[in-house]
Amino acid sequence: MNTAFRNAEVPLSHIDCLYIDGQWVKPLSGAMIDVISPATEQLYMQVADAGEEDINRAVAAARKAFDCGGWPQLKHSERAAYLKAMAREVDRRAADIAQIWPNEMGIVHAIAAAFAGTIGGVYDYYAGLADSFVFEERFDHPPGGGELALLVREPVGVVGAIIPWNAPINIMAYSIAPALLAGCTLIIKSSPEAPGAGYIMAEVAAAVGLPPGVLNVVTADRGPSEALVRHPDVDKIAFTGSDIAGRKIAAICAERVARCTLELGGKSAAVIMDDYDIATAAQSIGSFSCFLSGQVCSSLTRIIVNRKRHDQLVEALAAVYKAIPIGDPFDPATQLGPLASRRQRDRVEQMVNQAVADGGQLAVGGKRPSQLEKGFYFEPTVFANVSNNDRIAREEVFGPVLCVIPADNEEHAIALANDSIFGLNNSVFTHDVDRAYAVARRLRSGTVGHNVFRSDMRIGFGGFKQSGIGRQGGVDGLRAFLENKTVILDEVPSHLKG
Repeated sequence: MNTAFRNAEVPLSHIDCLYIDGQWVKPLSGAMIDVISPATEQLYMQVADAGEEDINRAVAAARKAFDCGGWPQLKHSERAAYLKAMAREVDRRAADIAQIWPNEMGIVHAIAAAFAGTIGGVYDYYAGLADSFVFEERFDHPPGGGELALLVREPVGVVGAIIPWNAPINIMAYSIAPALLAGCTLIIKSSPEAPGAGYIMAEVAAAVGLPPGVLNVVTADRGPSEALVRHPDVDKIAFTGSDIAGRKIAAICAERVARCTLELGGKSAAVIMDDYDIATAAQSIGSFSCFLSGQVCSSLTRIIVNRKRHDQLVEALAAVYKAIPIGDPFDPATQLGPLASRRQRDRVEQMVNQAVADGGQLAVGGKRPSQLEKGFYFEPTVFANVSNNDRIAREEVFGPVLCVIPADNEEHAIALANDSIFGLNNSVFTHDVDRAYAVARRLRSGTVGHNVFRSDMRIGFGGFKQSGIGRQGGVDGLRAFLENKTVILDEVPSHLKG
């Protein structure tokens, strides 16, 4: 077992403080939050707990930096230089990220290390858009009159980014990097379960000399978080989390006509076509379901297959799931770590128990591993012969729980896949690429993969229906932090002549 990271000191400074206006400041209440290791159920660290007045301080700092600090007036290339410096600093902190992440929410250390090494690339990617993205578009002799019209894309303003606990360093990057390039200022609101990534990014901001107030980082629970959403000086909320919280945020933003981007839940389908090998499909689905212990909004959790092959697929999935090593996320042999918290483990357990009570056919798993006395572990679980109308097939479980749903034919399979309030991700398994494309175009989701779970935030990520509003990543992820302005001039300004 890799005990070096398990026993190492928390690689953060000032965890008793908030990062506001370029300074480390104590929370006004003096309150602290206990962060519990999901593998040991022991205290990992204590961090500052922001109250509503602390939120107000952070908003005021971001507002001042936007309105008076000169950040939006910098050239895009100048802001890109900060992003490049942040990329190098994030790369330097990759080992720290890989230590903190498993201790907060249970991701397997090897996976955390692999992902930590990619985060700097997000900042480099958006820095590169400073040269290629069209921030000012020209229209000569516009039909509405004047000599020249310009469509200019300007920063939306002060952004409140509410970050979830499952993949905070990754999700944070896709808010911070495009927002800073656009010229916005930010308040990052970290989750109480996983605040470490926020502290990393605050230290990164300080290390590269980001101007005061441009990036502020606080950790808070629901009450102060709602104060951030309601604050009249916050122009946009970027939220990743549950559909329940997302609906409330959208309603609050609607009251004051604030902008919002919402990346919410999913109940994604894997549609197994008749030509695809069952064992290969089971191995592909089973291997990804371990990622973040199934605590991924886009996980393929509804497995749709022709009813003639249903039993064969269930048997293959059960065999794959029985062989998955469960245990300490710092053990190199582990493939499935714990769920993030006692509350999350209890929720998964309750949903599974209710499904069994309602007559669900449990093929494998369904309980806490008997060999692990400590930690918020839950066995990988497969339900067979699930109706698409069952609660376990309708609601997001956010754990390693699959439902195998029989379909009559291809048309029925597509209809079942689309019969959901969500539309985040799907995959189609077939050796016929033309068939894969045709089915993909009929599936109502933001991403469709082929023969495996796929996602690419460099292109874009987000969903249809109640899976959210807007997109993260890619060029659309930059547009989410911009407002369009039309400027119509009687003459051509000097910087555009020649």
